[in-house]
Amino acid sequence: MFVYRREDLPADPVFPANLAELGYFVNDKDQIRKISDPTQEFQYKINRNSRWNDVQREAMNECIRKIVLSRLRKLGLVDLHLPLAAATKKAHVPIMVSKNLSAASHIIVLFGEPIQDLGIWSYRSVGSDGINAGSLVSFAQAVLRPGQADGGVDANMPNTALVLANTGQLVWHCASGQAITLTHWLHMPRESAVDPPPEMSRRNKIPGHEHWANHVDRVFEDILSARGRLVSWGAKISIVGASEGGLGALRYLARNWASWRSNISAICFANPLHIAQIEIGADYENLASADPTSFAAFVVSRCRGYVLSNEPLGMPAEAMLDHGCNCYSSGEELNTEGIMPKAWSHALEWLNRAFADPNYGEAKLEIRYFDSSELNYAGATEDGA
Repeated sequence: MFVYRREDLPADPVFPANLAELGYFVNDKDQIRKISDPTQEFQYKINRNSRWNDVQREAMNECIRKIVLSRLRKLGLVDLHLPLAAATKKAHVPIMVSKNLSAASHIIVLFGEPIQDLGIWSYRSVGSDGINAGSLVSFAQAVLRPGQADGGVDANMPNTALVLANTGQLVWHCASGQAITLTHWLHMPRESAVDPPPEMSRRNKIPGHEHWANHVDRVFEDILSARGRLVSWGAKISIVGASEGGLGALRYLARNWASWRSNISAICFANPLHIAQIEIGADYENLASADPTSFAAFVVSRCRGYVLSNEPLGMPAEAMLDHGCNCYSSGEELNTEGIMPKAWSHALEWLNRAFADPNYGEAKLEIRYFDSSELNYAGATEDGA
């Protein structure tokens, strides 16, 4: 049996969180490319040992996070810590809210995927399409500076605020004093390259935000319900929920609909995970028809989902499960994290339309399939008529 002494173990790899030192730059298309070959994207595999590859990727992700958060702050978003009473050095979850939150008549709240960092749609999309496109920068600019590339405000647009929740960074890293994702935790420095990741304890839990579902609840309870203090009394709230983020929002509202009915405008789901018969009720369609003020009626008429599909963006699509609302193609075929980078503009246009018309309701779409013989028969019947 061989026993290695601690000093004989391979050192844990270290990569600087600096684009230039990693060998990359941001080109004029806002894409991250290699300095040595500007046609090449980020190269994940640089070593046969996955630890080297993962640590290098986390260093790149840290560079991206710094750029994205800086751009979001320039658009007027500010940091807010949850719990609200948490000191800077105590365990907390960072979220971002726009400066006009307390005065806005329309608030758009984003609940993202638990695997993503604050401000990121998809690192995959950042790498292929650009930093603004793969992050929430383009989305935030469209919400807070509609139609104004130079950052001006269009007086004809509704006074809209933005809240970016953070369902991903729910692990408190005591040594660095920051909230991180589980993926980031696994790539933090270790004593050696062969050591296991550090074990978690209660010190790594953030009170009230131990799980993504708890975080969604606290955003509603601590931020959105603070009417007259953090948000205005008459503000209408639109929600964008990606995967588990959308599921958490739907479950919270289903439990508390009587308290929130007059404040919620509409919901867009990206990769909806809920099953209508389970989350809303087995007889939800009849309930929606019988009671227009019910949560079931709201889901049917004021919610929509975007799903993986090879059809063009916005085309009606058949979802794998019954979500109780119309679903549309996102234009993304393979990766659920790539849905919103492609569909956010279509979703935002619909949210603004729903906010502008309180009486708006989606007609339930029914998708039918016909084979060529049926189509030929229909054409022949029309010609004969």
